[in-house]
Amino acid sequence: MGLEIKHNLRLQQQLKITITPQLQQAIRLLQLTRLELQQAIRNELEQNPVLEEVIEEPKRDTEGEEIPLDTKVEGDGKESSDEPDYESLIPEEPYYGSYTAVGGEEDSEGRPYYENTLRVTPSLADHLMAQLTLDEFDDEERKIGTFIIGNIDDDGFLRITTEEVAEELGVPVERVEDVLREIQHFDPTGVGARSVQECLLVQAEEKFGLLSDEYLVLRDHYDAFLKGDISGISRSLGKDEEEVREIFRNIATLDPKPARNFSSSETHYVTPDIFVFKVGGEWVIELNEDGLPKLRINSFYRELIKKRDTLSKEEREYLKEKVNSAVWFIKSIYQRKKTIYRVMESILKRQIDFFEKGPGHLKPLTLKDVAEDIEMHESTVSRVTSGKYVQTPHGLFELKYFFTGGLSRRDGEAIASESVKEKIKELIKNEDPSKPLSDIQIARILKSQGINIARRTVTKYRESLGILPSNRRKKIF
Repeated sequence: MGLEIKHNLRLQQQLKITITPQLQQAIRLLQLTRLELQQAIRNELEQNPVLEEVIEEPKRDTEGEEIPLDTKVEGDGKESSDEPDYESLIPEEPYYGSYTAVGGEEDSEGRPYYENTLRVTPSLADHLMAQLTLDEFDDEERKIGTFIIGNIDDDGFLRITTEEVAEELGVPVERVEDVLREIQHFDPTGVGARSVQECLLVQAEEKFGLLSDEYLVLRDHYDAFLKGDISGISRSLGKDEEEVREIFRNIATLDPKPARNFSSSETHYVTPDIFVFKVGGEWVIELNEDGLPKLRINSFYRELIKKRDTLSKEEREYLKEKVNSAVWFIKSIYQRKKTIYRVMESILKRQIDFFEKGPGHLKPLTLKDVAEDIEMHESTVSRVTSGKYVQTPHGLFELKYFFTGGLSRRDGEAIASESVKEKIKELIKNEDPSKPLSDIQIARILKSQGINIARRTVTKYRESLGILPSNRRKKIF
């Protein structure tokens, strides 16, 4: 039996996408926050001697000595460019200044001046005061609540006695105790407690119930609990030790420092990347250029490029690398600005009711909607909207805020979840304090307004707003 060897030649086409270092840099710059971009520019200025910051407004070079944006310096001393000479390495495009999204005249003088515009993470006091305002307290109770909140420390504990509060405000101690109990059930639960034990008891009441073993252990056997005396508690409760261990594990899920997530060290400040405002009845989008250095090729290296035939091979290679790197860096920054502008322009067009009327008029919007509108990939839109902020007439918002799911209406239109939350907040704000609206009642009211929403969705939205359930909002006068 012979051995037969066959040879087959097979050709196969494959399409592969290679991400170049330059493209990686462009993607990286796109997703940087404003502060991170400032640092990246400073780092590039330090590392690349070809780059320099434009201190004064560059003059037009009538002799055409500037390097075209698409120039690449080749190793043989030649240059290739498909573009004519331009005025500077920072092109004069509308993305660098004011631009009217609806085609009106630019008016940079019309932009509201937001000096030191900041967005601060809400402090514990702010968070509690917002809930105090939402709850239907009378004037005296609100005065007591404000005083109590002002005396809660960073860990969430009240560092003043109720007797001192009563004496300071000239009100009965019993009234102070009543208000304090309400505040202790605000979010975060247990805030305003006077001890760790009281803090854990409030949380145990809400999580496990007043008759739960966890609550009883914390109330009647707290010292034994702190010592880890499982056998002693087992005998007292008439339970086996494994049951007591389970009780201990449940108690361990409570937080002895309820305000830890509101630490002042987590406060951060944000400067807007974009301003959106109205001029002469038309909406204007303006990128915030303050604090961002403008870049160009250093004049010494511009002259050196003209004489590169006199350089050694090593010097030409070095010059080629640095100039190409500098030009690409400048192009990447320009492309970043252009992309941010286009995304904001699409958001403005699709969420015009928000800008005209306020947060209650947000519409459902997805990354895909904007990506298709500006003919870019969803991942690009996602990078642009992360960590970028816009100053609007209604406040400062991260671009991600405008992307939200929604609910359907009877007329077939959709309504954004953020708009529904605003409606829920308004209904609760205006409810009868002696007969607060239940989640079922709120769902029915919204359905009567044409919004199809389930009771569990109302509950979810209410809780996300930090609003207590109806049985906790009821006030009897």
